[in-house]
Amino acid sequence: MALQGTTEKNGTEIPRHIAIIMDGNGRWAKDRGLPRVEGHRAGAESVREAVDTCREIGVEYLTLFAFSSENWNRPEKEVDALMKLLEKFLRDKLPELLQQNVRFHTIGRVDMLPENCRKQIDIATERTKDNTGLNLVLALSYGSREEIVDAARSIAEKVLAGELRPEDVDNEVFADHLYTADIPDPDLLIRTSGELRVSNFLLWQISYAEMVISPKYWPDFKNADLHATVEEYSRRHRRFGLV
Repeated sequence: MALQGTTEKNGTEIPRHIAIIMDGNGRWAKDRGLPRVEGHRAGAESVREAVDTCREIGVEYLTLFAFSSENWNRPEKEVDALMKLLEKFLRDKLPELLQQNVRFHTIGRVDMLPENCRKQIDIATERTKDNTGLNLVLALSYGSREEIVDAARSIAEKVLAGELRPEDVDNEVFADHLYTADIPDPDLLIRTSGELRVSNFLLWQISYAEMVISPKYWPDFKNADLHATVEEYSRRHRRFGLV
């Protein structure tokens, strides 16, 4: 029998929701004597492979940490290049998302993104809203602490307006005010580049997620690596706080 949050395929437990911290693009480029933006371009190919693999094995949700709230502090030239890459990715990827029955979502303070990016996000979201396959979620201008603050503020406003009583606020109510209100919690969190931290990513939602750290930089994390990570997940015994 499959565990909560999983399905079984050929004897392997498949996580319903995989979240990935795509780390190492800049170091991948530096090791090759290339500008950092080339690492981000190479990382886009790994995104394509991750989407294909998740579709193939039956994952329902794939959340990718694409641009953090802290990333705004990077050099302006790099941020501008990242925004142009994002806009191009969304524009070029849309026909493929439609063909593959992938539904596109975003989480984060997307209103901070440039207008052209927001426009492409709106188009991709609207055009794919009736798709019934894999849900691809990009975390953009995202920070988990900011998400929790936004949720707390929203709840406080409802309490002040008399729409909620303080005693009604529990885990479920709080989760319903997060950016991920309509998205199940991740079952598996993957971080590439070997770093051992969660970097302000889905702090509330990963409470019971299994974590796998890959030493590979994100541009080198391919189909076989994701398959191996899911196999590792399948061998684990998730207790959800129980014995």
